[in-house]
Amino acid sequence: MLTFWLAVLWPMCSQASDVWLIDIKGGIGPAVSDFVSREINQAHDDQAALIVLKMDTPGGLDTSMREIIRAITTSPVAVATWVGPSGARAASAGTYILYASHIAAMAPGTNLGAATPVSLTGGSPGGKKDNPFDDSDDQESAEKDDAAKQPAEGTQSGDEVKAETAMEKKVINDAAAYITSLAKLHGRNEVWAEKAVREAASLDAEGALKENVIDFMATDLDDLVNQINGRTVLINGVQQTLTLENVAYVERQQDWRFKFLAVITNPNVAYILMLIGIYGLLLEFYNPGVGLPGVLGGICLILAMYSLQLLPVSYAGLGLIILGIILMVAEAFSPSFGILGLGGIVSFVIGSVMLMDTEEPGYQIAVPLIVGLTATSALFTFVVLTLLLKTRRKPVSTGVEMLLGDHGKVVSGFPGEGRVLVEGEIWQARCDTPLRVGQEIVVKQVDGLCLHVAAKEKE
Repeated sequence: MLTFWLAVLWPMCSQASDVWLIDIKGGIGPAVSDFVSREINQAHDDQAALIVLKMDTPGGLDTSMREIIRAITTSPVAVATWVGPSGARAASAGTYILYASHIAAMAPGTNLGAATPVSLTGGSPGGKKDNPFDDSDDQESAEKDDAAKQPAEGTQSGDEVKAETAMEKKVINDAAAYITSLAKLHGRNEVWAEKAVREAASLDAEGALKENVIDFMATDLDDLVNQINGRTVLINGVQQTLTLENVAYVERQQDWRFKFLAVITNPNVAYILMLIGIYGLLLEFYNPGVGLPGVLGGICLILAMYSLQLLPVSYAGLGLIILGIILMVAEAFSPSFGILGLGGIVSFVIGSVMLMDTEEPGYQIAVPLIVGLTATSALFTFVVLTLLLKTRRKPVSTGVEMLLGDHGKVVSGFPGEGRVLVEGEIWQARCDTPLRVGQEIVVKQVDGLCLHVAAKEKE
């Protein structure tokens, strides 16, 4: 009987605790946020005991960062963010995610911070204060605790970032309030969190532990799990003790959806897809019935629109690109000797530069790509204008005027009015000299629908 109960209870007692490992490496964009959010939701369905975000990021997009944080703060499964291995960092958006996690840890030789947001108006909201009378930020700084003014060991910080416009002030104040609210969730250092935003301060792992920015340091994943085991954390307002026994690591692989989104949400790819879509549809409208340009253009344009709605797009830049393409196409169909074409090229270049409404290096349109596509469009416009000028120098090839100099035969009449056969058609004609039927003539003048002819000279 004892053997029976041991056989039944032993597997239950020794049930493994699944620890999901999700790797966040590189810039945080739409593909990363979609993947991490889906994995956090799936972890609850698969009854994972713990989620570990292994982070090494220089930052990323604000919207993508907030989507990940929303998934963390609402997760019924504890989320631990570990900045590691040594040499990794959690800069900018990574700092916010670290603060939002139920457990924050760093490996030795790592750093975090520099969480000042990039201005939505296209530049880092900083610089010297231009208005010497505006000392609101100085008063705010003076009211802080003196201890907070002294940087901790391992801290790197500079002067307070000064907002020069109303928009920049809104961006910085919003970011500071957001990271402070995240710090309050798990009792972490609020003062330094705000300093990371307002002063772009950074900390190494030892300094972060001393400043109560992280919970502990862990050299590797095993060390991380050992220190988490038995720790009590706040999950959705409820204190829960984490019990991790017989840990089984489950490394979550990036699926096809992540790889697909990573490709199409690349700003350069989205840019190219948009141009292929627009040109494909224009070609289909110009020459309907072919099918391929319209189908390919429609697919590419829909993919581009999906990608652009996930990216920080400037609609003014998008509008200028579309206007530029329309002007260049109008130049091809209704030549204006370069006015429309030149205006289209200028509009296209300005719109391409303005398209991405962010200063994040990984989310800009590559300058060589803009130059290449602009050069191609300019070459197309130049070729169209060259062909136009050559065409204007050619003699008339259509209309009644093309009959000048043509040869024909007399059908009846002459002198006076009669009829002649020219280019397979019978025309009314006039000649003051006698002509016989069948005699060859040459057209000398066209007067409406009446031809003035004369006898063809013998060679």
